[in-house]
Amino acid sequence: MYVSLSTTTAPVEDLTFLLHKHPGRAHTRKLSVGAVSVVCTELTDERCTVALALEVDPIGLLRGQGAAMESFTLGQYVNDRPYVASSLLTGAIRGVYGTALAGNCEARPERVAAPLELEVHLPTVACADGAQLIRRLFEPLGWAVSASALPLDPEVPEWGDSEIFDVRLSGTEVLQHALQHLTILLPVLDDAKHYWVDQSENDKLLRHGGEWLATHPERELILRRFLRHQRDLIAAADATDVAATADAADAASTADTAATAGTGAGVPSAGDPERGSAATGTRQPSLARERREAVHAELTRLGAATVLDMGCGQGALLAPLARDPRITRLVGADVSARALAQAARRLGLDDAPGGAADRSSDSIRAKVGLIQSSLTYRDDRLRGFDAVVLMEVIEHLDLERVPVLEQTVFADARPGHVIVTTPNVEYNAAYPGLAPGELRNHDHRFEWTRAEFAAWAERVALAHGYTVVLAGIGPTADGLGSATQMATFTRGGTK
Repeated sequence: MYVSLSTTTAPVEDLTFLLHKHPGRAHTRKLSVGAVSVVCTELTDERCTVALALEVDPIGLLRGQGAAMESFTLGQYVNDRPYVASSLLTGAIRGVYGTALAGNCEARPERVAAPLELEVHLPTVACADGAQLIRRLFEPLGWAVSASALPLDPEVPEWGDSEIFDVRLSGTEVLQHALQHLTILLPVLDDAKHYWVDQSENDKLLRHGGEWLATHPERELILRRFLRHQRDLIAAADATDVAATADAADAASTADTAATAGTGAGVPSAGDPERGSAATGTRQPSLARERREAVHAELTRLGAATVLDMGCGQGALLAPLARDPRITRLVGADVSARALAQAARRLGLDDAPGGAADRSSDSIRAKVGLIQSSLTYRDDRLRGFDAVVLMEVIEHLDLERVPVLEQTVFADARPGHVIVTTPNVEYNAAYPGLAPGELRNHDHRFEWTRAEFAAWAERVALAHGYTVVLAGIGPTADGLGSATQMATFTRGGTK
């Protein structure tokens, strides 16, 4: 089985760096089910293609649990497992592209979260439900899909088509996200796995599908098939996801937001689901909502009329700010074109056919803008705002890249105010299932204690001519502080 990744985004050779594969060598690796090879099959000034081929060892596969998938007596010997894109291929992707899947690249860190013009070619995709399901799964994620059924026998056309498809996906996407889409959705199309599914599969689903799964129109089907129809696992995943669905589109920032991290913030963490009292049955606002309201209130207190939401994601904060008449200019910036498209739909700026009743008014359209930009590059469009907001963004950057953010925001853009929110790692001990010091989300590169955050904020303020005020957001716990910490920087002001 085979999958190729191609890009035409210059410099095209960056694809080989992001995949950690030297273009001049063939890379091979032994897996329990066979051998995988990766080669750069095309490298010109205009285009680069990297291909992965998996040669399955039928005996090795038979020794595993894959034979249990086949219900008929000879199924373990006569099946299409060695030839079609399935969980075997996604296992190979995780095995040889694991660093790219995690969103890491030491050689080109600034390119990790950069969208690329990508084409994915999968010559043999098993899907008994036909091309329609392939489109239903990939098109909501921004891919253009071409799926052609392969004939049962090219020499006997009257036999008709098989349930195997030649699939091409094309679109503008961060490489890490493209790999995440493949690792989750290929087994869903195939509706089978070659290994036993347990709780670790839930973790994999949240790690690779967290950012986009909650709002995917085929979410229930994806959960059901990816977890192999195991009700307890589906219920566990559903409980986590459903509690967060109302806020999933509102989750403050995603890793798309962090220009060098390139990872999604995932299904909202332990602090984000709706909180309630078992005794009273009342529901308290989610932490995501409390953050938005706290930031909005701070902008009001500061009298900010022009606001930049840096790392706006799907527009969770933009939506309430757009309705505030005190804000006369509002811009959302994000490195992800897909996130910006979702924000446009959320705000009614996309001229969607059929005209929903809540399409934006002319006044909102006049004051709200969306731009694609990165925290790691100087951009003159980020200048001239009363306030810049970085809501749950900074923790998605590698620590060594934080000084770049400081330069971009505080030195280059230099707004009147900067509002930064980030998790308080000390509070994590109050969450069931989180050990003291354990990070709240798989995609966070770090989380600061209150003392660490205060030290960083004071240093940045002193270095760039700002003063800073610290505050807490959300629930508190004795000795642990608040769930979220916020710093408000004011240029040349007083505390």
